[in-house]
Amino acid sequence: MAKCTVPAGGSDLLTDPSSSEATVFTGTVLVVDDEKNIRRTLRMVLEGEGATVVEAETGERALALLEGALAADAAEPDSGGPGELPNAVIMDVMLGGISGIEVLEKLSLLGEDGHPPLPVIMISGHASVADAVRATRLGAFDFFEKPLSRDRVIVSVRNALRQSKAERELRDLRQRVHGEIIGTSAPMRELMRMVAKVGRTRARVLITGESGTGKELVARAIHEASDRHDHPFVKVNCAAIPRELIESELFGHEKGAFTGATGQKKGLFEVAHKGTLFLDEIGDMDLDAQAKVLRVLQSGELTRVGGHTPIQVDVRVLAATHRNLQEMAGAGEFREDLFFRLAVVPVRMPPLRERLDDVTLLARHFIDQACEENGLARREIDPEALAALARHDWPGNVRELRNVIERMVVLSDGDLELDDVPPELRADQGPAQTEAAPGTMAVDDDRFAQLLREKSELPLKAFREAVERAFILQRLRDNNWNVSRTAEVLGIERTHLHRKLKILGIQRGGR
Repeated sequence: MAKCTVPAGGSDLLTDPSSSEATVFTGTVLVVDDEKNIRRTLRMVLEGEGATVVEAETGERALALLEGALAADAAEPDSGGPGELPNAVIMDVMLGGISGIEVLEKLSLLGEDGHPPLPVIMISGHASVADAVRATRLGAFDFFEKPLSRDRVIVSVRNALRQSKAERELRDLRQRVHGEIIGTSAPMRELMRMVAKVGRTRARVLITGESGTGKELVARAIHEASDRHDHPFVKVNCAAIPRELIESELFGHEKGAFTGATGQKKGLFEVAHKGTLFLDEIGDMDLDAQAKVLRVLQSGELTRVGGHTPIQVDVRVLAATHRNLQEMAGAGEFREDLFFRLAVVPVRMPPLRERLDDVTLLARHFIDQACEENGLARREIDPEALAALARHDWPGNVRELRNVIERMVVLSDGDLELDDVPPELRADQGPAQTEAAPGTMAVDDDRFAQLLREKSELPLKAFREAVERAFILQRLRDNNWNVSRTAEVLGIERTHLHRKLKILGIQRGGR
């Protein structure tokens, strides 16, 4: 089939005079095209902008490179070795073996939300509208036709590298806070993206949300995402410190400043120097202390109680509250100027009832945690028990769920069953729902009977594989073919699920 080629001696891609914006790329781009001239031209353009270029002449070769790099990246994310995952891909739609669209489809199974694990830019000299639509649905970052415009290539690759960098920072953040912030629901994914984005800045953040939603965990995650993560993270519970001691705790005191001040003491602002100070329940701080906190935020200076010498501090302040500070400011119960200083970036913690999809993951995490803390053997939880937990609205949020799970673990004699769920959670829930709880499969006698009839001639092993295949397919569809989320719901490693998909012959959109 004829293809749109670039002349060996030069091209508009190299000589386009309209590109005047100075651009410096940092990252590796995989160029996949079975025409040597196209690869050579793209290499010259991208390397001229500072990128590192890797080439592949076939879809099979590209897929092997990417799968190997993904495996190495999962095993050693920071290795930076020769098998390092590229930051972006430029790939032709039509290749000699498997097509670029087929490679994109396979990559979409390896990423999250049905998207490839890195930005993929598709190019073609003879693509149809259907090809472009399919590529977009499979998560292509961009799609354009040959002859290639140098400006278009540079802008698209620059944006792809920026997205790749942001996604890697988000993944690194998740690894640093692994085991603390649990959840794959849409509200939690958006929250983690916000954390990664604001963490890179010096902006002050006000975290709001009901009690028990995990505001402190988010504050720690913001600290871990910042360039201050090697310095102290200091928490102050403003509601737990008596009014007469709050200033001493925050700003320190000199010897003899008041009765009982037998020596000099650094305040928590000084302790947090170069790091992050987290003012939890800031809405409970009295107005006098608020005024002094405001002065520190404005000037970066504080004076210890009983002292006269200003002390310079470099502290990023994060604050949290379950109260409505704006309403309190209107009522004169909170300083409006301090509210605006603190709430540069507001972050809302979703209550657990808004992310019930995460109950299964949280429950299993807290089961493992409770077993370890109490010296008990690892325990499983029955699907009916999970379903009962998923139907509760959790007014106490994640904290309430953790306490309930620990109670169930401590009082049970083995694996957790429906009878181990506290009676108050089981009461007035009505009959079991026909829809399964997240991570479980509803018992459907008719469906199972149909499987028995259809597969009655199969030996036990083949029948078990047929049931397993149907179950995994349903979970994949439930999670919009997000392999990572499906693996978490199934309670297995993502690499294990990928092997299962290959063994059982499951492909995206398959039956």
